[in-house]
Amino acid sequence: MNSRIQVLFFLFCFVALHGQQSNVVKLQFKGTKRTKASFIDKFVALGQGMALDSALMESDMLRLKRLPSVANAYYLVVPSENGNYQVQYVIEENFTLIPFANLFSSSNDDFAFRVGLQEFNAFGQNITLGAFYQLDVYNSYGFAVRAPYLFSNKLGLAFNYNNFSTLEPVFLDNGTADYRYGNTGAELLGLYEFDLKNRMELGFSFFVEDYEYLSGATSPQVPLNLNVDKHLFKLIFDHDGLDYFYYYVEGFRSQLNFQYVGSSDVNLPEFFIGFNDFTYYKRIGNRGNWANRLRLGLASNVNSPFAPFTVDNNLNIRGVGNTIDRGTGAIVLNTEYRHTILEKNNFAVQGNIFVDGGTWRNPGGDFNDFLDSNNLRVYPGLGLRFIHKRIFNAIFRIDYGYGITPDGANGIVFGIGQYF
Repeated sequence: MNSRIQVLFFLFCFVALHGQQSNVVKLQFKGTKRTKASFIDKFVALGQGMALDSALMESDMLRLKRLPSVANAYYLVVPSENGNYQVQYVIEENFTLIPFANLFSSSNDDFAFRVGLQEFNAFGQNITLGAFYQLDVYNSYGFAVRAPYLFSNKLGLAFNYNNFSTLEPVFLDNGTADYRYGNTGAELLGLYEFDLKNRMELGFSFFVEDYEYLSGATSPQVPLNLNVDKHLFKLIFDHDGLDYFYYYVEGFRSQLNFQYVGSSDVNLPEFFIGFNDFTYYKRIGNRGNWANRLRLGLASNVNSPFAPFTVDNNLNIRGVGNTIDRGTGAIVLNTEYRHTILEKNNFAVQGNIFVDGGTWRNPGGDFNDFLDSNNLRVYPGLGLRFIHKRIFNAIFRIDYGYGITPDGANGIVFGIGQYF
């Protein structure tokens, strides 16, 4: 008899609790001016008629803050009739039509720049449209479309076209040669988001690479002119655990990029390349942000002067110069402390102190090259950031790096956005 009473008691509790479940009778989006409410409704997980779930709402806030169109987001819960609730998602929008510029030079390099324009919230759907022009001795241009939520809140596409032309040093055993390098091609990627932290990109591209000898050393084994049809298959896996509060970042992220490059010419042979960027950010008090990036990369160890990993101002070592060396493997660590010096309304100024360091494997070399002091470069430096909190990626940076390893150069690097 007692067991029957216990069963009835638990059934009564279940029915009572189920009947008292709080539901969302209305979901509203506040602050959306350029972003379509229909896009936000498709993008978030919470919906009208669902049970009130604080964990789900927190997850929605994190996803919203990662959108280019959103500067910040929070939710409000308002009691309604019968123990139910109305929920408001309040969104502070970014201005998303952004010009950008990267200016770079060093003590022994020619001045070069890239300028462009990007819209990060085209049609109110968080679609990115962008185009650029670059002058690095020669003219280059390109355009790109990225629509990560084109088909659903998980599935999208990206397309880009580039026509690059630059002056590239090619490092031979008996010296350095200057080549005019060209790369013209198009890429198509499928984008898929598994969950809040994990997404994947998978795609291919077709392009033409050409090298035209200009001056410097020569070698019988290295052609003076090349024009090669190539194709590429790419896989990117991104584990993103970052959280944002305006321009402050906290958390861990890992981005794996793996590529196979096929070629129609043995002088530019096929190769595999893979690298992983590990980034870690930590808030220090109310005004500090510690940022770290570790890149580990390897490629097929072909003994070619056209190796895929480069040592460059704009990629890995601030102040080192524009493409000063190449390799088939790379270990690079960037660490910096950013401190907000001034913050007033939507404007802020940060100062930063950094150390960039890296080492490379020579083409055709072995893993001991990573320990060779001739391949090691360490560049400490200082920088400034001028930030607008309500314009997406509106961070103008100036960095000065000074080499402390043998034959170190020094130089200033300008750009839009944080270095990493």
